[in-house]
Amino acid sequence: MPTTPESADELSIADLQRHIHQMYYEKDVARGADGTFMWLMEEIGELAAALRGDDRENLAEEFADVIAWLATIANVVDIDLNAALQAKYGRGCPGCARLVCVCPNSEKP
Repeated sequence: MPTTPESADELSIADLQRHIHQMYYEKDVARGADGTFMWLMEEIGELAAALRGDDRENLAEEFADVIAWLATIANVVDIDLNAALQAKYGRGCPGCARLVCVCPNSEKP
């Protein structure tokens, strides 16, 4: 795994997952998927609270935390997030297969 992301200004999903792996993998594996999932749930709760507030800096931090913990769980269970995203969303909406979704609002795409 690379030691640093390619650019300080841009961090792809693949870069992020490798970066998180390098920083935290040993701790994450020791905690396991269940324990790590609980941390993700805590961060989702913090994001929910931030969405109700007006502190944009905190909101951005909470979005970053949720994505980082999601990458952490993916590392623990050996899922390549970039490949998973490409497989499911790379050709458009999984429901209607269009780039701009035309699924009815009553359906989850």
